[in-house]
Amino acid sequence: MSTASVRVRFAPSPTGLLHIGGLRTALYNYLLARQQGGTFILRIEDTDQERFVAAAEADILDALAWAGLSFDEGPGVGGAHVPYYQSQRSALYRRYAEQLIADGRAYYAFDTPDEIEAMRARLREAGNHTPKYDHATRAAMRNSLTLGDAEVQGLLDAGTPHVVRLKVEAGQTVTFTDAIRDAVSFETDELDDQVLLKSDGLPTYHLANVVDDHHMGITQVIRGEEWLPSTPKHVLLYEALGWTPPQFAHLPLILSPTGGKLSKRNAEKMGIPVSVRQYREAGYEPAALVNFLAFLGWNPGTEQELFTLDELVAAFSLDRVGSSGVQFSMDKLNWYNEQYLRRLTPEALAERAHDAVRAAGYDVDRAYLAQVAALMQERITFAHELATASPYFYEDPTEYDAKALKRWKADTNDHLAAFAEALDTLPTFDEASIEAALKAVLEAREIGMGKLMLPARLAVSGVGHGPSLYAIMALLGRATCRRRIQRALDTLPLPA
Repeated sequence: MSTASVRVRFAPSPTGLLHIGGLRTALYNYLLARQQGGTFILRIEDTDQERFVAAAEADILDALAWAGLSFDEGPGVGGAHVPYYQSQRSALYRRYAEQLIADGRAYYAFDTPDEIEAMRARLREAGNHTPKYDHATRAAMRNSLTLGDAEVQGLLDAGTPHVVRLKVEAGQTVTFTDAIRDAVSFETDELDDQVLLKSDGLPTYHLANVVDDHHMGITQVIRGEEWLPSTPKHVLLYEALGWTPPQFAHLPLILSPTGGKLSKRNAEKMGIPVSVRQYREAGYEPAALVNFLAFLGWNPGTEQELFTLDELVAAFSLDRVGSSGVQFSMDKLNWYNEQYLRRLTPEALAERAHDAVRAAGYDVDRAYLAQVAALMQERITFAHELATASPYFYEDPTEYDAKALKRWKADTNDHLAAFAEALDTLPTFDEASIEAALKAVLEAREIGMGKLMLPARLAVSGVGHGPSLYAIMALLGRATCRRRIQRALDTLPLPA
């Protein structure tokens, strides 16, 4: 296979907001396609009408665009295999289902839901804890294998509800090579006669998936581990249709921080967002989330952790994707976000934060906000924290950190007043001159830094921590600093 022939697809179902695991699957497909000079296809698998969510497709498209994962064929882009919606390809699936029936590889089944449940109940009573419609039970059911041809045709002509099932032969071993897991085998005795066409005429995932992958020339199927048990059914379908299967690659499970699959339920309990939209709304940088997701299963074989999307493309390979589950860590994701924020210019960070700052009620221009960003860039995890982490850049403090106030001593007001007087005499109000003024007061009064540095910071900002005090004061300006210091002198209670 030449590298130019690589064709991969991301095929989500529009049943809700795009899951974070879905974005990882899309990313791995995208990386392989771009690295190999191949084609990345988006296909919407919308055959589950009961779970269909009208806004889900738009969410999928928005999430991929936000993450920078452009596709070469698919909705809104077109391509040689339109339409890229399974709901619009029903005639194709019906054709192949009929072919399978004609070849004796599939059959019509007219059983009602009640009849199927009765069969399962009988098996459970007989000690079978995993009852299924298969080679052992189909002979006792209402299907085209047990009914006469005339009766089957009569039922079809009458529009009797029915499905089409794959005829899985007993006693066989299905083996395929997975790009991540090597040789994988399943026994057909463990498989059911999977439904291929539902009673509404729409295909199940299994038939549509195989037909579309073949027709669209898919060379590698990269998907989550949860689809591994379905793969033998797909391999049997490829064999029955006389087609060569693509290479399969099943990605490792994403585990919760405490172990076990990261389900929606336990993710919500631990405060872990499950949809891409939630990460966007929380303020994560798309490049940071993509970088983090790339490492949920793959490693570059080096110590490098920070990658641009282009660097990921250059470094990615399926043979460096592991088969073991990988734990999801919000702390690690937050670390990635911090690294990407620090790579921004202060101007770019200010631009990202501007709307949040305005929404918080602070009317500041972008030039000033860029100076705030330069001071806070190493101290925040999200851009929007410029609006909340340091309100003293935008308004005078009205409350003071109670823990820091414990260090306000009987002589603090006197020392702070002396510092305020020194500030009034400075010819220029910049970091160097402010620092020199503070140190001069310390020297003149023969006191240590702790006697004045924290009280000055508390008076100016209301808190006992933050960037350089001198930088904060220089940015705020002399008038603002003097006003805030005077307010602290006037309002902070002296110790009893």
